[in-house]
Parts: sequence; C-alpha cells; structure tokens
Amino acid sequence: MQIDIKRLKKSELYSEELGIYLKENNDKEIFKWFLASILFGTRISETIAKNTYKTFERYNLLEPRKILKAGWDFLVNPIMREGGYVRYDEKTSTQILKNCETLLQKYRGSLKELHEEAQNSKDLEDKLTNFYGIGPITTNIFLRELRPFWEKANPEPLPIVKKIAQKYEINLDRYNR
Repeated sequence: MQIDIKRLKKSELYSEELGIYLKENNDKEIFKWFLASILFGTRISETIAKNTYKTFERYNLLEPRKILKAGWDFLVNPIMREGGYVRYDEKTSTQILKNCETLLQKYRGSLKELHEEAQNSKDLEDKLTNFYGIGPITTNIFLRELRPFWEKANPEPLPIVKKIAQKYEINLDRYNR
C-alpha cells in the first residue's frame, strides 16, 4: 500500500468534512464533534458514522437538550436507521442519551467547562472516559482534532497509528501528532 504524504497533509479532518467548525472553539461546535466522535468510536464504517451524524443534523438534533427531548425511540428510528447505523443503534442511542445527561448534570452542558476543570491532558482523558461507553478510542478521536484549540488535548497516537507510521517510516513528532 502506497501512502501519499503530500495528499495526506492536505486532506480534511473528519470534523471539517462534517462541517463542524472547531476553530470557533464554542460549545455548540465542540458538542457536535463529541457526538460525531461517539459515532466514529464504534466498530462501524466511517461512511455510516458520517451518514448518521448528517441524519442528526437533518433533524436538528445537535444539542444535548434537543437530543434528550427527542428520546431513545426517536434516536433508534429514524435517526440511527436512516443513517445506516443499525448494528449498534440501540446501544449507541442509550450511550448518547446518557452522555447528554452527564454533560448537562456535571458540566452544565459545556465540554469547554470539562476542559477547563481538567488539571492536565491525562485528567482530561480520564474525565472523558468517565462518560458512559467512552473509551480510549473515542477519547482519542475526539481530542486529536481539538489539539490546536485546547491546550490539554494531547492524546497519544493510538497503537495502530504508531504501527502504521513505523511501517511507512513516518515520524509522528514531525507532524505535531
């Protein structure tokens, strides 16, 4: 497999592909990316995760309160089903609802507040993995695109990323991970 580094450098981030403007560094955009990261973090195709996010967008369910108001049944069908997210539709719907509740209860709906409360990057990762069903992969997906905007967002590259980088002699430090 040939990797075109120049093309890779110019490729869009997932958040950019989805029209999420993390550069604005506001709670609305950051929550959208959190939602998308949950979808990407499950063993499901990138295309299905993107389609499902776009379905949330089409139904204007991009805020914790709106998602909670929609409820589990609505998330399962039509949201997950229309997005093609059928393998984990019930589990992921439950996860999203529980995480919206946690975000509202612990951080007043603000992921920026979560970031501000974190002592360092490790504490930030720990706070995220305390959310229901959020593990290291979802945390990594979420934080790696926030690196330029959140000083404490500095996750280690996933082992698979390190392995591929080593295979193709790519120095990850050169690219500011």
